[in-house]
Amino acid sequence: MSNFRLVGFLVALGVVAACWALTCAAWRFDQVAAGVLPLEPRDFPRMTLLTLGTGGAYENPARGGPATAIALGRRVLLVDAGRGVAESLRAAKLPVAQPDTLLLTHLLPENTVGLDDLLLTGWLGGRATPLRVIGPPGTRALVEGLAAAHAGAIAALGSALGLPPAGASATALEIDDGWSETEATLSVRAAALPGGPLGARAYRFEASGRSIVVSGTGWAPDALAAFARGASLLVHEAAFVPGPEVARELGIDAQAERLRREGALHTALAEVGALAARAGVATLEWVPLRRPRSITPRITSLVDDSFDGRILIPGDGDEITP
Repeated sequence: MSNFRLVGFLVALGVVAACWALTCAAWRFDQVAAGVLPLEPRDFPRMTLLTLGTGGAYENPARGGPATAIALGRRVLLVDAGRGVAESLRAAKLPVAQPDTLLLTHLLPENTVGLDDLLLTGWLGGRATPLRVIGPPGTRALVEGLAAAHAGAIAALGSALGLPPAGASATALEIDDGWSETEATLSVRAAALPGGPLGARAYRFEASGRSIVVSGTGWAPDALAAFARGASLLVHEAAFVPGPEVARELGIDAQAERLRREGALHTALAEVGALAARAGVATLEWVPLRRPRSITPRITSLVDDSFDGRILIPGDGDEITP
């Protein structure tokens, strides 16, 4: 009798092990398939902001480079294209070919290194018409330079795979302060942000009485506050530059001088809340650059001490409907 029990136990154990293995294999297949199967275009009934990448210029496997999407219906506009933008789009279940327009806030590499990825991966993913790239002076040279660099490879790949050449191309438009356009019920306009080492633009999106302002720099806080006045949501970066004591606590005291120099290119964390208060926005989404290992109350208090509205600290893949 004991032998029968042992055999029965072993059989049951084998069945459990087989089921576990099959479950793991099916889960693994789903994970792999999710990364390669074509995606259907998403449809957004209300204007939605997607924070695709919330990292900065440095490598960070947990956070993609700067990239934000504004979507309404099946129209998707991108603001900036940082590291890993194609993967960030897939993680948000957006086909890489769905965005038809890229708006650049400025041309520092952190915002532009994903442009050729967006362009060529979107072409492989089904884009058949040129990608529109809109931004400050220098945008045309950037687009033309990438086209020249990839021309031979695009011709060879297009011929081999029978892809339409237009899908691998981009049109460039350099815009001035006050530029605007409207398509269906979504409108967008731009404001110049002078005072930095490069030309910069902020963008305001409006639909159905709601508005979202996205800015990639704080080089002109007065101009930005005026442009964002009364917006439902302001998306703005902020550089965390700790003092010596906090730097030691966070283990980054050796980088203090480098952080100080980088901070001069961005809005200080202590200033972003005051900027949002001056603009009178309902919600502030602040993106901390060179994010510390943890967002402590001491750090967040630098923002909420001067802004009484709603404060969001986004992660990659967050979706917000203002």
